[in-house]
Amino acid sequence: MYSRRQFLGAFGAPAAASMTLAALNPRSIPELLDALAYHSGTPAEIARDEEYWRPIQQAFTVDRSLVNLNNGGVSPAPWAVQEAMKRHLDYSNEAPVYTMWRILEPQKEGTRQRLARAFHCDTEEIAIVRNASEGLQICQLGMDLEAGAEVLTTTHDYGRMLTTFRQRERREGIVLKQFSLPIPAEDPDEVVALFEQNITSRTKVILMCHIVNITGQILPVKKVVQMARTYGIPVIVDGAHSFAHWDFTHDDLDCEYYVTSLHKWLFAPHGTGMLYVRKDKIKDLWPMMAANKNQDEDIRKFEEIGTHPAANHLAIADALTFHQGIGPKRKEERLKYLTNYWAEPLLKHERVVLHTSQKPGNSCGIGVVEVQGVDSGAIGSYMWDKHRIIITPIKHAEFEGMRITPNVYTTLEELDRFVEAMETVIRDGLPEKYL
Repeated sequence: MYSRRQFLGAFGAPAAASMTLAALNPRSIPELLDALAYHSGTPAEIARDEEYWRPIQQAFTVDRSLVNLNNGGVSPAPWAVQEAMKRHLDYSNEAPVYTMWRILEPQKEGTRQRLARAFHCDTEEIAIVRNASEGLQICQLGMDLEAGAEVLTTTHDYGRMLTTFRQRERREGIVLKQFSLPIPAEDPDEVVALFEQNITSRTKVILMCHIVNITGQILPVKKVVQMARTYGIPVIVDGAHSFAHWDFTHDDLDCEYYVTSLHKWLFAPHGTGMLYVRKDKIKDLWPMMAANKNQDEDIRKFEEIGTHPAANHLAIADALTFHQGIGPKRKEERLKYLTNYWAEPLLKHERVVLHTSQKPGNSCGIGVVEVQGVDSGAIGSYMWDKHRIIITPIKHAEFEGMRITPNVYTTLEELDRFVEAMETVIRDGLPEKYL
């Protein structure tokens, strides 16, 4: 066991430069967590303690020659999670029909139990899927809807999920109904009222984001769910960007259906997601791949996809250990701090508009910024070509901007680079080639 001084020194002392996290074995997570345990303070105080975050930053194998500010799409996993997945994959390949199917696959139940504990629900309500899109489509396509039935959602919901319902429109004659949200939306009661105002006698299901991917807006899920319940309308919650992003559990949502991607803010292996279905709703929700009748009430019917790897699913447990070791509330406060760190200096410029609320409870690690009069897509290209900074241009019928999503491995120096590059654009404009 390393002492705190030895552990942190391994990353700073030239004499120990060869000792990096990549040189440690998969049991390196305990040493990392032991180092973090020496720090005290409130989550808000820890968020500003760079010594606390330094070993966490170095637990990732990211390319430091560039600045990756698009962690919303998919996040890198820390080294220990990568190694766990590789270890399981190597073992799988020794004799897959035995090692993968008979030894590793049953161990997935432990991962299911840990996800349920983290989300505060019954183990029999959690299915492990490949991503949020798959889990959401299980809900969207698995509900029986008759021709003319309305599905209610917003104009800010994820494109693939809108496409899913539009296919049902073409194929089955249902109706997709959308309405706009304020940008930013800082009054939860106004959001609830907008959902309620758009309900009709034909509304059979609501799809809503927990946090909107194109604005970073956190929506009042519990209030919408409880309002919709008075009308007998179920709510499918798109939590693609929310799980392990900030500190909450199912108790804070009270929903019947919730889906997330685990390769975003939990840092699990790429191609992992989680579907929650309340136990009494499982029977009447059809899986995307056919299941036997004796599986009608079994959450595992939603995992029927044919041959699939066990390694990805087992390494989710290592990602949970990493996340819980940091501390969900500490992580939330750090992500808020990083967002404010880049947003506050940019907002000093008159032409800069932040489409994401900075009020508590309305946002976390996702921020969308616009430089008025300058094309956001062109800024995105310039940032990569000139500064090797990855951002996400957003072009929407109602607004445009650039989505900025730092993560716990992001350093303040990297955010300084981003701010300086943006201030150059604000001051001097873009080079002619980008106009």
